[in-house]
Amino acid sequence: MIAIGKYNQLKVKKTVDFGVYLYGGDDLEILLPTRYVPENTEVDDELEVFIYNDSEDRIIATTERPLAQVGDFAFLKVVGQHQAGAFLDWGLLKDLFVPLSEQAKAMKIGNYYVVYVYLDRITQRIVASSKIEKYLDNEPVDVSEGQEVEITVYDETPMGYKAVVNNKFSAVLYSNEVFINIQLGMKLPAYIKKIREDEKIDLSIHPKGYDAILPLSDKILQYIKQQGGEINITDHSPAEEIYAAFGISKKMYKKALGNLYKQKMIVLNEKNVQLNK
Repeated sequence: MIAIGKYNQLKVKKTVDFGVYLYGGDDLEILLPTRYVPENTEVDDELEVFIYNDSEDRIIATTERPLAQVGDFAFLKVVGQHQAGAFLDWGLLKDLFVPLSEQAKAMKIGNYYVVYVYLDRITQRIVASSKIEKYLDNEPVDVSEGQEVEITVYDETPMGYKAVVNNKFSAVLYSNEVFINIQLGMKLPAYIKKIREDEKIDLSIHPKGYDAILPLSDKILQYIKQQGGEINITDHSPAEEIYAAFGISKKMYKKALGNLYKQKMIVLNEKNVQLNK
């Protein structure tokens, strides 16, 4: 059986003037139009294709790769509107539809939104929703504190940012612990800082303890080398100056400098930091 809204490995059944037909199972033939057929494709060749519905709701295949597939969260641009909903550009000829009932707030043309892509069980059409939390698991039992995860930032709150973790559940990244420029739709690695008794999750963009210092130390060391072996950003410099140069807090900078000093890789002076020659 084929999976609509996902990538499928399908064999070529026959060729026609306007493309090739692929085996879809249960006597189903799926058209791959000529523009998407790889050169020298023959009958019984196996192709990786994305299956979706065309503008007439016929099941069709493409070798183009959309920006998301069913089950994904993605940051997509609104390119059209209709009284029934909005249309998103997801990289295919046919735009992705977001019904009005699945919009967390009214969508506007030209704006980007984080959405969840899913297959409507009734219509068997691929659609999207900006009501993110509706499609998240409330019991994230498959992660542990300190674990590295992949996140997608989907909302900003007075406390910080909400993010989808591992494409499954929601967690919070607090503003006072973020020292990089965070934007909605951003995908980045993070770490499980704390799992609360109510199973809510706190995130951190840095790993705990010493492991967090190693990459920062290396970044600072490389920066000093690029500056000719000496910089005037010390552990007494203003936090704003440290953040502008390295995107980290003054506390983290002090720890990273301390690590380099203990390894005798730098010399700490009152007004500068030098490589230890």
